[in-house]
Amino acid sequence: MSANPDHAGAPEGDPYDWFQRAQRLISEGNSDAAVVLLDRVRRTESSPAVLEALGRALFESRRYEEATAVLTELVDRTPDDDYAHYALGMALWRLQQFPSSRDHLSMAFVMRPDRSDYAQALSQVKATLRARREAGLALNGPIEADFGGGASSEKGRG
Repeated sequence: MSANPDHAGAPEGDPYDWFQRAQRLISEGNSDAAVVLLDRVRRTESSPAVLEALGRALFESRRYEEATAVLTELVDRTPDDDYAHYALGMALWRLQQFPSSRDHLSMAFVMRPDRSDYAQALSQVKATLRARREAGLALNGPIEADFGGGASSEKGRG
């Protein structure tokens, strides 16, 4: 074992091996373990492939804010990457940031109109935005429900 704390507890192999293992873990549905390996890889190499894999693993682990940060970095570095825009749009959708989600999903769809998954996601986000506008609701964030006066109307019903 090395005295260097950067290597303490490191998995066997080199960053390429870790990346390959992380890819397998993602495909096997073990995205939390993949995040651990990909965080290590990112410390030595932050290529677009690493950012994409890490963003995907974070998304699949339901860590949407972290996924958004990584995928934003990916889009900034590779603005012509349709999948980067799609993945960022999906993460923003989960965070209920619908206008920003629409923008990235639109960009992905314009780049690859042949991708039915891009078209379907874009249609769903547009429908959400349309429904919120028509109902006079905020375009971002959760909807506050008012079911007939809230808790105060329940007090007198005994």
